[in-house]
Amino acid sequence: MKQSDTDLIYSNPHNLVKDFSFDAQVVEVFPDMISRSVPGYNTIIDTIGKLSQKYVHPNSNVYDLGCSLGAATLAMRRAISADDVKIFGIDNSAAMVERCKMHLAAFKGNTPVEIIQDNIESIDIQNASMVVLNFTLQFIEKEKRQVLIKKIYQGLLPGGILVLSEKIAHKSEFCNELLIDLHHDFKRANGYSELEIAQKRTALENVMKPDSFECHKLRLRDTGFVNVTPWFQCFNFTSLVAFK
Repeated sequence: MKQSDTDLIYSNPHNLVKDFSFDAQVVEVFPDMISRSVPGYNTIIDTIGKLSQKYVHPNSNVYDLGCSLGAATLAMRRAISADDVKIFGIDNSAAMVERCKMHLAAFKGNTPVEIIQDNIESIDIQNASMVVLNFTLQFIEKEKRQVLIKKIYQGLLPGGILVLSEKIAHKSEFCNELLIDLHHDFKRANGYSELEIAQKRTALENVMKPDSFECHKLRLRDTGFVNVTPWFQCFNFTSLVAFK
């Protein structure tokens, strides 16, 4: 990996730590950032591909909401074998969308993909057999999350699947601090310094607001999802599937 691809954004002291955003600087180092910050990320991406192979059916749409550089979109496009399927990747970051299109162009596939720059709350979800929210909901304002989940549910076909991956906050303060400490140990083991960990945490404080797993499950059940189960958790990162 070239040094320019390495996440060094918070390696030097910042006089003022600005709120985190998915800007051009982050885009340049995003693969390194997420692999060193999110435990099990590659497993989650691979499994999203496997789930798409199993549950995406012909003549339907697939949505990757908050697609970033298109890792989940690419995994699904490789795995989907059903005919007449289209994948829509949506992200509100212009820099992410531009780079995502470049990534997709480098890896050809049979399933057509359209990448759209927009807020995911504004997108109409129709005729969907699968929707992915991969570490995206946590960046949406809390009061808007139920509305988005309801929109997804209404746009899913019967038997459709939602994959929701999130950083979670434990209801117990003791357990929450334990999971945070373990996550910070994970980041230290991946080469992040105490300064980087502290400044990144400050940058995320105002823009990423995790819910508890119980909150996610209740929201999904209240919306109408009957079968909801977690399939992955490492420290304070989890991924679950919900079926309509």
